[in-house]
Amino acid sequence: MKIDDPAIVAEVTAAFERYEAALVGNDLATLDTLFLGEPTTIRYGIGENLHGIAAIREFRAARPATGLTRRLARTQITTFGDDCAVAATLFYRDSAPGKVGRQMQTWVRTDRGWRVAAAHVSIIDEAD
Repeated sequence: MKIDDPAIVAEVTAAFERYEAALVGNDLATLDTLFLGEPTTIRYGIGENLHGIAAIREFRAARPATGLTRRLARTQITTFGDDCAVAATLFYRDSAPGKVGRQMQTWVRTDRGWRVAAAHVSIIDEAD
């Protein structure tokens, strides 16, 4: 199995960057497009466990559209073969001093492009 083929890493990085722009811009249509539209898609968030694309869509539609700006750090995209990748990043928000967010996504290649099949978001105290 090829790990971190530069061409595949570039593809997933572009998809991840598109996701990040949509997230902080509250672009619900793009966010929806970038998640796998299946009942098996999972997103575990800071205060919610979402199983299936319908639950994810409902959450996003109800989420406040303000305070979404964040800074990323230590973003790493690791690819496994041509069709699977994991994106991991830390994030910081001015509204949450002393906290660090963590985000991991499993990306899969579909006939419509790269999609998030599973995601996890959490926030912890920042280490001193």
